[in-house]
Amino acid sequence: MFNDIGLPELATLIVLGVLVFGPDKLPKVIQDVVRTIRKIREFSESAKQDIRQELGPEFKDFEFEDLNPKTFIRKQLDNDDLGLKEIRNGFDLKKEMAEVTDAVRSYDSDSAPASSSSSSSSVASSSPASPAPGSGRVDMTKKPESPGRDDRPPFDADAT
Repeated sequence: MFNDIGLPELATLIVLGVLVFGPDKLPKVIQDVVRTIRKIREFSESAKQDIRQELGPEFKDFEFEDLNPKTFIRKQLDNDDLGLKEIRNGFDLKKEMAEVTDAVRSYDSDSAPASSSSSSSSVASSSPASPAPGSGRVDMTKKPESPGRDDRPPFDADAT
């Protein structure tokens, strides 16, 4: 319960206790605090036992600490029935990303000479943002075209 209290903190608490309650009343106050903590623990344990009895024998392994979301998730992920360890070991993100990068670069280098030779005449007529019609490249930076004067937006009957 008090695992993170060191010697300086404990000495400070004792000095404060002596100053606030006095050396005569301090042992009685400590006994009262200990007695209250014991009663609270007994009440908590009896409530847990009552809940376990009400749940029945199928929940005899139920632990209230499992209701903490972190504990529950950690317990489920450590379970070998799901096979997550094999999935985690079989998946190498750096390797996958390197393969994807190599594939994209090889696709770009393969399609760049073909598109430059086939679309050399259409370069002057088309903008750099729109690729040549047979090049097979997709322009990911292309902005949606604004409608012309004669183009009307699509009609949505539900919007009115």
